[in-house]
Amino acid sequence: MADAEKVDALVLGSGEGGKYLAWHLARSGQRVVVVERRWIGGSCPNINCLPSKNEIWSAKVADLVRHAGQFGTPTEAIAIDMAKVRQRKRAMVDGLIAMHLENYKASGAELVMGSGRLLAPRTIEVRLNEGGMRVFTASRVFLNIGTSPTMPDIPGLAAAEPLTHIEALDLDRLPAHLIVLGGGYVGLELAQAYRRFGSRVTVLDHGTRLARREDADIAELIRQILDKEGIEILLGAETLSVDGRSGDEIRLRIRTSAGETLVAGSDLLVAAGRSPNTSGIGLETIGINLDPRGYIAVNERLETSVSNVWAIGECAGSPQFTHASLDDFRIIRDNLAGGKRSTRDRLVPYCMFTDPPLARVGMNEDEARHSGIAVRVATMPAAAILRTRTIDERDGMLKALVAAGDDRILGFAMVGAEAGEVMAAVQTAMLAGLPYGVLRDAVLAHPTMAEGLGALFGKVPAREKA
Repeated sequence: MADAEKVDALVLGSGEGGKYLAWHLARSGQRVVVVERRWIGGSCPNINCLPSKNEIWSAKVADLVRHAGQFGTPTEAIAIDMAKVRQRKRAMVDGLIAMHLENYKASGAELVMGSGRLLAPRTIEVRLNEGGMRVFTASRVFLNIGTSPTMPDIPGLAAAEPLTHIEALDLDRLPAHLIVLGGGYVGLELAQAYRRFGSRVTVLDHGTRLARREDADIAELIRQILDKEGIEILLGAETLSVDGRSGDEIRLRIRTSAGETLVAGSDLLVAAGRSPNTSGIGLETIGINLDPRGYIAVNERLETSVSNVWAIGECAGSPQFTHASLDDFRIIRDNLAGGKRSTRDRLVPYCMFTDPPLARVGMNEDEARHSGIAVRVATMPAAAILRTRTIDERDGMLKALVAAGDDRILGFAMVGAEAGEVMAAVQTAMLAGLPYGVLRDAVLAHPTMAEGLGALFGKVPAREKA
């Protein structure tokens, strides 16, 4: 074994929270090493968030061009150049990698490309991608190892070599008929994008509704929007077996309430959730506990069961969003400086970038009911906002939850144009503890999508008299 190099901090994985922590500690004068197997900067700038939104925007442009006639700009039949779509995405990723490398250089943190394995508490052996081995002993270790696409245990699935989002975002061809296994956020975003590029698309989900984290009315609205675009959606569909090979011909035997049937297509995309990258890196060797789902068990300060070892982001069971990992960094950073920050009760928003997008912050009706929390609910169609008439994007709805006993805003959801930006206004009000009446009575600019918040919160039922 190579002689151990002593460092102040070692970060295993270069995802959002880990890289920001590494840069911060290195700028403070510490010797910091970041070990990364493949994706410089983590999955977000390489294979997840930003590349997917890049291609989704290309699909949005294709859709706008296809419907340009209704805006007074008639066009001929359009053709999609998937190689150009891919090149635009790759150029963005290359720029992001260069930006990350510059940040490493400027901060003084060392980026080591290789696969790390824990040999002892705070001792990590790294098998270098270029060959050879290095061993590091650190005063502090931060695990930022992320998650990977889950591959369900379905007969024939692995042999079919299906796409995950990683391969789907790097295609230079257009699938004739893309079958999407999974009706969650990743599956729906890519299903709509490829439909807009010109593929026939079928979505299979074993649940009774799409985007099952959402209330039934929101989920049904999303289903209707995708159905209107020509996406075939089969719910309550249990996949029994897979035959063939993705990219050539693929056949899925499924069972629904109507019985068994075959669904055939050219390509198969598996979007069935994510699993933590916690196996094979020696966690058990040093006594790091995992939770029942295989994620690293941490307390509210993101400390593991081993002293001076922390976990950051998805591998620690944090919400699977880049912005949650960034907040994990801030929590650890502040606590290392003597603070008392925690993950408890933080308000984490999220968006699904279908078109129109879904945005939500706080609880929904289902969660309130399961928690025994009485709420007042207000809903409004997005078409009631006059801005939608100017851009001709009227699909969607807004929904707000207000506490029954006081005027606190407990949750907000929106499907509609610019939903993420509108949500940010509600989140700010929630963080400030403002009563819903402040948004109801605010003077909001016209004509904007956020203007709809006044009308929405004006629909909140009055409190029941005691």
